[in-house]
Amino acid sequence: MRADFHARYSAVARRYTYYVGTDDQADSPFRRRYEIAVHRPVDRGALDAAARLLVGEHGFRAFAVQGTAPAGDDHRCNVRVARWVDRAGGLAFEIEANRFLHHMVRFLVGTMLEIATGRRPAGDLPLLLNATDNREVSPPAAPHGLFLDAVTYPSDLYLS
Repeated sequence: MRADFHARYSAVARRYTYYVGTDDQADSPFRRRYEIAVHRPVDRGALDAAARLLVGEHGFRAFAVQGTAPAGDDHRCNVRVARWVDRAGGLAFEIEANRFLHHMVRFLVGTMLEIATGRRPAGDLPLLLNATDNREVSPPAAPHGLFLDAVTYPSDLYLS
């Protein structure tokens, strides 16, 4: 990489996956370190609808830990991909964006799962995307289900 490369600040995109177990073996000691178990029925249509709302440029102030971004930061992120996919034993939430705020993916997953399990109305998500603070967001999903899959850098940073 060029001398001015920075692993964090040079990135133009990041991709994460969050794993959710929904079957009877979700509490298995072999899986519980890598996914969260959800024991309530999950409305897959509600998850898909919520994920579609995230695509595009939005302010994610409600989905970030307060005080972790610089005071003048607008908390705007451009989400290129946000989708729930089926996998053996459950679901996975895949998201890619130009940047992420502290705990953003975990807050998003926690909120979407509360919507999909009937604990909060689907209409809350658009309101949260316009919120000025994080007082109304659901608790963040546990950290052990979240994995960084890829980081993209501009091609001109690579040495030939």
